[in-house]
Amino acid sequence: MHVGLFFGSFNPVHTGHLIIASTVLNNLPLSQIWFVVSPQNPLKENQWLLAADKRLMLVQKATEDDPRFVVSDAEFSLPIPSYTIDTLSYFEKQYPENRFYLIMGSDSFLQLHQWKSYKDLLEKNVVIYQRPGYSVPETALAANITLLKSPLLDISATSIRSLIREGKNIKYLVPEKVLQLIEQEQLYN
Repeated sequence: MHVGLFFGSFNPVHTGHLIIASTVLNNLPLSQIWFVVSPQNPLKENQWLLAADKRLMLVQKATEDDPRFVVSDAEFSLPIPSYTIDTLSYFEKQYPENRFYLIMGSDSFLQLHQWKSYKDLLEKNVVIYQRPGYSVPETALAANITLLKSPLLDISATSIRSLIREGKNIKYLVPEKVLQLIEQEQLYN
């Protein structure tokens, strides 16, 4: 099975994440997208994070009605901070029958040289979705790297958290079930 791995803090998961995952599935021969919730991103150590189990719960709620989406807490049992190469190696050992594709934004791809074992990651199948303000020239890409023409969405978890703290409406920025949980549990207040 061909599986896309969509790593992230998902702090919180938002509509943009789901649109990207759906766009990847619509444009590539993948069977599933696994949302890999990261307890701690090593490049965002100072970022305030909601507890990992709460973020996992939000991603599960956001994706529960789409069987093409799977939520993974694999990084919860791996050393923290989470490194993509280590998690990918874990998945390759656990599921040798699967072929994995790393899904990342153009902003992350342009910072890949800062990642642990980034040269090894560049040898894997990589799918890049464009992020506003982060252009990746197609001519610079190897055959195993796909630049996906996805909708340019300027939705960020950071801005959503700010809106929540300011008491503003985040309807349509997050799935309805995620909005309900955020409101019920007063998350990010």
